[in-house]
Amino acid sequence: MRIKILGSAAGGAFPQWNCACPNCRSLRAGTFQGKARSQTQVAISTDNRSWFLLGASPDLRYQIESTPELQPQNGIRQSPITGAMLANADIDHVLGLLLLRELQPLRIHATASIRRILCEDNSMFAMLHRLTNQATWTNFAPGETFALRDSFEKDSGIRVRALSLAQHFPAYVSTDRQQSLKAKESSLGFIIESPAGKSLAYMPAVPDIGDELMKEFDSADLLLLDGTFWSDDELIRIQGSGQTARKMGHVPVSGPEGTLVRLAHLRRPRKIYLHINNTNPMLNEAGPEYRQVRDAGWEIAEDGWQFDL
Repeated sequence: MRIKILGSAAGGAFPQWNCACPNCRSLRAGTFQGKARSQTQVAISTDNRSWFLLGASPDLRYQIESTPELQPQNGIRQSPITGAMLANADIDHVLGLLLLRELQPLRIHATASIRRILCEDNSMFAMLHRLTNQATWTNFAPGETFALRDSFEKDSGIRVRALSLAQHFPAYVSTDRQQSLKAKESSLGFIIESPAGKSLAYMPAVPDIGDELMKEFDSADLLLLDGTFWSDDELIRIQGSGQTARKMGHVPVSGPEGTLVRLAHLRRPRKIYLHINNTNPMLNEAGPEYRQVRDAGWEIAEDGWQFDL
């Protein structure tokens, strides 16, 4: 199974369009010791011909144009992107689906609650259903293992198990609507097993790490983990307002309960942070935070990275 990281930043990308934090300001000035990043997007394939998206970021068009394998290879309108899998209904995770509205057959794997939010509550997503079988939805439930199939029902050989990580829906979902949905279907992580028996733990938003989740991480070959914020009060310190990382659903990287300490014992997986906010100081490759992460055996994802499992 080939894994391509098309984008590695949190919502808003890096630099963020309306931000003049030290990171964004120095990157624009050309003095930053680090790289720009688009919003988090991962694609996987077992044959390099049919690709599945993990989420669909607002930067998806740019990411496709930066990745030859995802560009049309045969025929006038024949994309190698045949499916997508949704971990939540956040804007920066699903907006890219609307960029795939050009009458291209697509299979979308999602929980029933996420499907209802997008298909029943938001008329814009009707653009994915202008033709019969333009978008085919396949429901999955947390805890079950399912086969990742393309728009033509072809089995990719990839098996996926969804883990419920949180129980809150995006702010745009009304309170009344939330009461009719299943909270455990709102925010998920994926354990993705390749035909070769290797596994990827894809966890872009993790609000808490208990013992069971720790075991899942330790059994994976590759861990792509939430690296959104360095510290719990990061946004409050930098912009003078906002919520803590934990209230936003992200365990911070640093601190006694941060992921660097909590996961220090992990030995099996290759450990990579992604979904990194523009304010996170570990983006600065000349800074002590970057060095602390690297010395602890972690990597910080960059757009364009590729792995094989």
